[in-house]
Amino acid sequence: MTEGWSKAVQSFQGLDLTAAGAGLPAMPGLGAGANSPEIHFAPGKLKSLQEQYTKDAVELFSEGLKAPTLSGDRRFANVAWEHNPMAAYSAAVYLLNARTLMGLADAVEADPKTVNRIRFAVEQWVAAASPSNFLALNAEAQKKAIETKGESIARGVQNLVHDIQQGHVSMTDESLFEVGKNVATTEGAVVFENDLFQLIEYKPLTAKVYEKPFLLVPPCINKFYILDLQPDNSLVRYAVAQGHRTFVVSWRNPDASLGHKTWDNYIEDAVIKAIHVTREISGSDTINALGFCVGGTMLTTALAVLAARGEKPVASATLLTTLLDFTDTGILDVFIDESFVKFREAELGGGGLMKGGDLASTFSFLRPNDLVWNYVVGNYLKGETPPPFDLLYWNSDSTNLPGPYYAWYLRNTYLENRLVKPGQATVCGEKIDLGLLDLPVYIYGSREDHIVPIGGAYASTQVLPGKKRFVMGASGHIAGVINPPTKNKRSHWIRADGKFPKAAQTWIDGATEHPGSWWTDWSDWLKGHAGKQIAAPKTYGKGKYKASLPAPGSYVLTRA
Repeated sequence: MTEGWSKAVQSFQGLDLTAAGAGLPAMPGLGAGANSPEIHFAPGKLKSLQEQYTKDAVELFSEGLKAPTLSGDRRFANVAWEHNPMAAYSAAVYLLNARTLMGLADAVEADPKTVNRIRFAVEQWVAAASPSNFLALNAEAQKKAIETKGESIARGVQNLVHDIQQGHVSMTDESLFEVGKNVATTEGAVVFENDLFQLIEYKPLTAKVYEKPFLLVPPCINKFYILDLQPDNSLVRYAVAQGHRTFVVSWRNPDASLGHKTWDNYIEDAVIKAIHVTREISGSDTINALGFCVGGTMLTTALAVLAARGEKPVASATLLTTLLDFTDTGILDVFIDESFVKFREAELGGGGLMKGGDLASTFSFLRPNDLVWNYVVGNYLKGETPPPFDLLYWNSDSTNLPGPYYAWYLRNTYLENRLVKPGQATVCGEKIDLGLLDLPVYIYGSREDHIVPIGGAYASTQVLPGKKRFVMGASGHIAGVINPPTKNKRSHWIRADGKFPKAAQTWIDGATEHPGSWWTDWSDWLKGHAGKQIAAPKTYGKGKYKASLPAPGSYVLTRA
């Protein structure tokens, strides 16, 4: 061991950092094939990394077999690691090497996309290589195996076989949840359906409702019941309880028969259709609408199509963690370039399905330690059953996407950012111009969102011309949104002067923190656009739109 460590330290000390920084070979997969740029390192950063690595390695080696401190990393937080010097030592070596590799990634001198791709690739490798992921190196899993006389290993094998059969890693005990029984339980009925969606109307909880109904458009890459998990954290139920006559789009989980559907189909035959049906049932000239994530992108696109036709049927819009300007797309940008989009267009543009499991895996590996390896270790190495968690059950209930829809979305938003360029995107035969959308808009972004970065959510304030209110909430893409007031958790930020400077950070610097959920602020805002109160309807639907199935309907029950 002494000889090995000495050689490792000497090798690192002996690097000609200036020469190394002068031109490493191009790294495959990080650029455009043969035209990939060479990867250069900043010599100053490399020298600093070298000195720090040498210092830390010598200190670690000098401790001998004494269990080193593992710097608070929760993967190694169990006392079993402290009581096993060899395991603790392997973890400490891993953490040292991981820090250095990530430092090397940060030291690359290249364009931002290349740097982000290198960092992402290194992060994936580092996360997968953790000694906590291997039974032979995981002191906690070994201790549990001894204490249970091997039962934990047997359970782990059973869990592995179960997850192979179901096709994904279990993040929660899925046997404890059933859609319509203990998630998606708000009372209502399906009042319309076509081959793309079912429209659900919910039973009023108040004697009077606002005259303008409220339509929610969730993302079609997930099931709608993220907005209706359980009574105490359901945004749907909250809206109903506030006196809004509430409707929700429940997307069909596409099968091969829908593999030809396009972005235009989803806008015209789903979002615009849902707006028109909601108006017809309520008898109101205008409605209020909410879009969540890509549901917000689709809602805004639909409103732009309608505006181009001279129609303005929506009185106000709420956009939750939504991208309209795709300049700042965060970590997802590492996947997008011309060659990737062309590949997807060739593969799926003419028809077929983007599998829900593939999409779910992509999103999970954006946070590999939290959403992948944490469950691999718990389920398989320690033989544990993850605790019940409604949000993670929903997260595992993936949906497919029609290939042409997916291909259009990739090119026109993530790659070419056409929606914010007036006249550049054509949808349903209309040139899109977001400048025509002069309606009031409530825009919400989550501070730690890794799917729609806060800067990306805030960018909508710069492209929508109407009266706006922007609110930032704590936490991430889902937990920040699903934050009911009764939980009294987290905070939200509002800028009192109502100004929208160009940079999101400037807005944040001038904002004031308010404890608790943003839902109450949004509810007060929405009531101001909902009109007068009228007697609540006693039946679902109206005229040709009659109740067919009880909520949550049938489309939501189809699994990918």
